[in-house]
Amino acid sequence: MQNELIDRNKKAVVFTGGGSGGHVVPALTLISEIRKSNIKVVYFGSYKGIESNLTRGKVDRYIGVSTGKLRRYIDFQNLTDIFRLIIGLFQSFIHLLLLRSRASTIVSMGGFVSVPTVMAGKVLGYKIIVHEQTSRVGLANKIASIFAYRVFVSFKDSLKYFPKDKVRYSGYPVREEFKTTQLNIRTFEGIELKNPALPILFVTGGGNGSKLLNDKIKENLDSLCEKFTVIHQVGSQSIDEFKSLRSRTYIPLAFLGDEMPDLMKASRYIISRSGAGTVAELIALGKPSLFIPLKIAQKNEQYHNAMEAHRVLGSIVIEEDEFKNCSIEEELKKIPSSSVPQDREHATQIILDEVLQSK
Repeated sequence: MQNELIDRNKKAVVFTGGGSGGHVVPALTLISEIRKSNIKVVYFGSYKGIESNLTRGKVDRYIGVSTGKLRRYIDFQNLTDIFRLIIGLFQSFIHLLLLRSRASTIVSMGGFVSVPTVMAGKVLGYKIIVHEQTSRVGLANKIASIFAYRVFVSFKDSLKYFPKDKVRYSGYPVREEFKTTQLNIRTFEGIELKNPALPILFVTGGGNGSKLLNDKIKENLDSLCEKFTVIHQVGSQSIDEFKSLRSRTYIPLAFLGDEMPDLMKASRYIISRSGAGTVAELIALGKPSLFIPLKIAQKNEQYHNAMEAHRVLGSIVIEEDEFKNCSIEEELKKIPSSSVPQDREHATQIILDEVLQSK
């Protein structure tokens, strides 16, 4: 069970981070490797946040603590959240104190839920390791870096945001599936992935979909389906609108799970938002793409993520206002046909070497 006590004789590593899948997914990549070394993993997160679900069955113990959101602006909730953070700080202190005989390292992946655990861990003498996934720095990791022994970043452009004596470039710890171009599945929804009848155009706005991308594809659906097999992740809220449009060359989907890596590998063209994980995975595959950064993302981080892919692979970046009026087919023609797979320096191993040094 996820909340059972871990073996007192087993060494453990503490992970923390959450609030979005972007913080948790790379943590799970690291955790899967750590557990191969017979080291237990204890995860500190919020009671009902996304991290509590994504880590289920993948860590040895999950500890929920009280947390409040960190804001850079004036808001009445800042007052109540301060008390939640204080409560979370005391909760983290007690749990970390009990774990101290078996664990000495905390890995923070960011998100406001990580702050009380990092602060309590520093007081108790834990070695704090921070990983920043995006090209722009989140407030939680900026605070965590004050207490950190080492800070790793996914993008070289992020090095300037942290103290030089602490920060190192590691890259993004992508899943093993993205370190090879081999396909694990041969067909998807009746489509032969290795040799499709028409080139595959994969469109994704993330797990929740994107109305902007969805509307644009719908407007151009007839012409796109003449040239491509379009696989379109529309999101659960939009699937009812799009499922009636399904055809031999148009496959709308609410959500994609383990099929995602193979679809990315098999697609000739990809249109996507530019979250840090998606960008890192496509860079690892050497897959130039068309990115439409989310305009309201914090510090315009998706734009800067996408520009990293443009620099490395020649990916095309179109901002939202421009995308509304552009020709999709003309923009797709600008995407380079292929590139060399990148980021093969094994980011996961770089971080793990630091984590396991004290084990």
